[in-house]
Amino acid sequence: MTDYYEQSTWLLGYFSRERMTERPHSEWYTKGYDEYMVDSKSIDELKDIEKKIITIKIVMGTWCSDSRREVPRFMHILDYWEFPVENVTFIGVDDLKISPVGEYEYLGIERVPTFIFYKNNIEAGRIIENPVTSLEKDMVKIITGNE
Repeated sequence: MTDYYEQSTWLLGYFSRERMTERPHSEWYTKGYDEYMVDSKSIDELKDIEKKIITIKIVMGTWCSDSRREVPRFMHILDYWEFPVENVTFIGVDDLKISPVGEYEYLGIERVPTFIFYKNNIEAGRIIENPVTSLEKDMVKIITGNE
């Protein structure tokens, strides 16, 4: 079993989704992705949304159990929705929530994972650490602006 608190395993700065499908991260990523059942009814509410105006930043720590639980689930949801992966940016942080990314400090990250949704490059909302209702329902609420 991998010790994800071991700094040599951390993904820091910008990284690609593929990095999570490689060892040692594939241990948690693949399992979490495959086991998650998407709430398709909620995501179907997004079918008429124009995806190209939406971008998402995912700030996470591979050492963080919440990130290792929520990010694979979130990616399964995005795949179900057929959201373009090129509109998703992954930013890895260390255990002090610091990342070697330019202007990172302006994101105001206090907890991970943080999913930041942008519509036309304007922040529309965030899911921080754990969803309020569910990843799907919180995502729909942020993207559609409906309460």
